Amino acid sequence: MMMLDFTSTPIILTLMLGAVGVIIPVISVARKEKNDSLYGGIAFGALVAAIGFVAYQIISKNVLPGAVFSKGVLSNDMFGSFFAIAMLIVGIMTTVGSFSYMRGRSNPAVYYSLIVLSSIGMVLIAYSTDLVMLFVAWELMSIPTYVLAGYMKKDPTSNEAAIKYFLFGALSSGIIIWGISLAYGLTGSTNLEQVIAGFSHLSPDLMPLAILAVGMFIAGFGFKIGLVPFHMWLPDTYEGAPPTISALLAAGTKKAGFAAALRVIIMGAIALNMNWSLALAVIAIITMTFGNLAAIRQKNLPRMLAYSSIGHAGYILIGLSIAPFSALGAAGALFHIFNHAVMKAAAFIAVAGIMTTLAISHVDKLKGLGKRMPITSLGLVISLLALAGVPPLNGFWSKLMLFGAAIDAGSTVSWAPYLAVAGVLNSALSLAYYGWLIRKMYFEEGESEKRVKEPRAIVAVMIFSIIFMVGVGVYPDPFIQFAKSAVPALTTLSTIH
Repeated sequence: MMMLDFTSTPIILTLMLGAVGVIIPVISVARKEKNDSLYGGIAFGALVAAIGFVAYQIISKNVLPGAVFSKGVLSNDMFGSFFAIAMLIVGIMTTVGSFSYMRGRSNPAVYYSLIVLSSIGMVLIAYSTDLVMLFVAWELMSIPTYVLAGYMKKDPTSNEAAIKYFLFGALSSGIIIWGISLAYGLTGSTNLEQVIAGFSHLSPDLMPLAILAVGMFIAGFGFKIGLVPFHMWLPDTYEGAPPTISALLAAGTKKAGFAAALRVIIMGAIALNMNWSLALAVIAIITMTFGNLAAIRQKNLPRMLAYSSIGHAGYILIGLSIAPFSALGAAGALFHIFNHAVMKAAAFIAVAGIMTTLAISHVDKLKGLGKRMPITSLGLVISLLALAGVPPLNGFWSKLMLFGAAIDAGSTVSWAPYLAVAGVLNSALSLAYYGWLIRKMYFEEGESEKRVKEPRAIVAVMIFSIIFMVGVGVYPDPFIQFAKSAVPALTTLSTIH
């Protein structure tokens, strides 16, 4: 029987954001007029209140440490709170960045309502400790984004993006359901704690089915994360969707996929005594290398950022693969997840500003952009350099933790330092296309260098992003400690069985 604590953080967040997600369209119908600034302001206020509530719960020490597998369907733990803050930041950046993008467009109330509802799904995924709740949250996150990806319904590219995203999303959901059915059939429960206990006492002849179940979960979540070879939908969707929604997908839903995958990887590692390390390491190298090599060839800015996002999934997997051998591994992965959420969201919101103001997305059209849109260009450049791991920006420290953890694990497993080598080489490779963009914007003359009026909402997001990326880069310790406090405690979890 499912257990819910209606005083816990995830339940209060769900009620708070759910009410706002329903109220926005109701207000739209009642007013019978289009007021995109009102609806966007309501969504913004709700998301800010939500992140403030999570921060208050953390400061008040009302959350459990690490990742806790409770007997209920949701666990009010630091792991969930960490991901909730990261994903709510992305939701806020997407909402603010949409103020300018949505001006004059139809159905703004539905648009902002769907962003809020998708944010609920992302938050619930982070707190879920039951497979059924995890799936319900997964669909609550995904279904609104299917609509948002095809929001420009008169644009064939947007329609194609939505269809591809929906088809691959439906396939991943089917794979996840298959994994859930196997887990339930083997253990008689969908609660992760009970599944772990059941898996750990399976007879040897049933063990292959348990391994298959965990494999199905990783494959299903791998679609959302964008791991190779589950990445096929991602570049086309990011290109065709509204650029603000691409920010939500790349920086928000992708992180929710990692939150879900982490709990399942823990489940497999504890219950089945499975060593995922080498397999994850191979996938990490393939993913980061493919993503960066493919990005170099792109001429469309959203597609380039999409492939870059695939590459960063590989960096994060470095930390997960060596987590059993280095204390820094999991913390580095979580820290990079947090950093990447802001860096990638900032890059896509900058693209939204460029496309809204100048209606360009081709790389060759970016010539002279630094003079035409100086603040947006600066925000884009800082985010690109942070993604590349250039000091003293925030991306440098999370990559340093990841690569340092790989080297540190070399005393236990001989192949771990090669992950650091692959990561450094891929970071250098990413500078090829990031530097190319920077050269286009600042060192090549465009057809016109007359400064244009930059959307104020985009400027606000850029200023926040620059302060965050530089501030965390200069003083990263509080965020590193935050990531460490959210690391799943595998040693204590192993006592479940």
